Amino acid sequence: MDIFRTKNGVVRGCRAAPDVVAVRGIPYAAPPFGANRFREPRPAEAWVGVRDCTDFGPVAPQSAQLPGAPVWSPGEEDILTVNVWTPAPAPAPEKGRLPVLVWFHGGAYTFGSSAQPDFDGTAPARAGLVVVTLNYRLGFEGFGHIPAADDEPAYPDNRGLLDQVAALRWVRENIAAFGGDPGNVTVAGQSSGAASVACLMVMDRARGLFHRAIAHSAASPCYTLDIAAATTREVAAAAGCPASAEGLASATPQALVIASDQVVDDYRHDPASGSRHYDPSLYAPVLDGDVLPTDPLTGMAAGATRGVDLLVCHTTEEYWLLDAVGSSAKITTDGQLARFAEDFGLPDDLLAGYRAAMPDAPVLDIYLAVFGDLLFGEYSNRLAELHARSGGQAFLSRFDRRRTGPQGVVRAWHCADVPFAFGNLGNDHLAFLIGGAPTPADHALSRRMVRAWADFAATGDPGWPPISHSATPARIWDTDDSPVVDRPAGIRAPWDKAEFPVLRP
Repeated sequence: MDIFRTKNGVVRGCRAAPDVVAVRGIPYAAPPFGANRFREPRPAEAWVGVRDCTDFGPVAPQSAQLPGAPVWSPGEEDILTVNVWTPAPAPAPEKGRLPVLVWFHGGAYTFGSSAQPDFDGTAPARAGLVVVTLNYRLGFEGFGHIPAADDEPAYPDNRGLLDQVAALRWVRENIAAFGGDPGNVTVAGQSSGAASVACLMVMDRARGLFHRAIAHSAASPCYTLDIAAATTREVAAAAGCPASAEGLASATPQALVIASDQVVDDYRHDPASGSRHYDPSLYAPVLDGDVLPTDPLTGMAAGATRGVDLLVCHTTEEYWLLDAVGSSAKITTDGQLARFAEDFGLPDDLLAGYRAAMPDAPVLDIYLAVFGDLLFGEYSNRLAELHARSGGQAFLSRFDRRRTGPQGVVRAWHCADVPFAFGNLGNDHLAFLIGGAPTPADHALSRRMVRAWADFAATGDPGWPPISHSATPARIWDTDDSPVVDRPAGIRAPWDKAEFPVLRP
């Protein structure tokens, strides 16, 4: 029987494969609505009897409809749940418990869920891990700033991060029941999920809850309180409610989702609206001085994260995906490109460096290369290097697999590395990301990436040298099984004179 006893009650899972059990939709905190809305996550209620946990729990409020993933329905409230994949049968006690991998999904802090088909934990479980994925609050519910009321306790910022901490506490208290080792936990994520990982590394509330970290294509922005408060005023105006604690609480989650989408659309249609015009992201972790005391780069430079091993990956053509799906402004002239650089406060010589490295590229490709590095690539590199140079152990890798598919060239773009690292290439919903049916070389690449994750989670060594003070070796993930290379010249060189954080709305 695939039955497990948690602190709150007994759960029943199902076989994801003959040798893997999946237990889905386990509450790790109470529904964050009603009296719990905008509050820190509260404990989940216990239950009597055996709880059926064969299906994913509801997703957080959002408007996105991702291929193969469930959609949010207003009224569904039990959104703070975890899912566990564990080998079956469980390892014998004398062999010890298994390392644990906890995954935070991406989606610009606004959309996504643990039920996306590329996050199935079967392959990593077969590689010797206990895998945990989870949902957390998104959009305004999770990251919107709420002004303090005179007669009420302040609502916390970064509620989505607090949900993640609550899930990690659930792991510490319960994962042994699934064969996992609470003393060997690796947190991992991609895009805003990877940025969440970086934030957790510098958060006092998360200290001691994990021991290693994997960050794929970490998103760079963190917002000041002033920026977050300005966003709140815009969203409240679009929702037709006062920008106060009472006014925002009177608006339904659905109303705030619709209002946020309206603000995003306004930015998209206004070229004079500054940096948010190009790909509007309203929400990000807030530098509130409490939940998140500092941004990850500053914290890493100060040595706050040196006790956690770090594995970083980014793709080599991150932003081409955002262009392909139409979420990014089209920049096709030199004047538009110059305006883009000005809106983001980029150094004068940065564009010249990219032009020199890409002499025959059209303006659109230069824009996509710069924007991808600004948001993901260069930021990922700096996370790894600062962590290593402040005394931590950091490993760097780059995903550079591309192919020609039915719709043309499929690049090494944002999100393409995730199904490879999870070993989930066969799902039809992911064909767009990887350019059609996977080839034997694709499967071989995926096996190498799954093995690197499993080895890093188990031992802290993914299979190549860490960054040192004199070298920045990087594992190149492609179907040719390329060797480890040192810090490449060219595209990274223009960033040597640029400071982070450089983003501003």
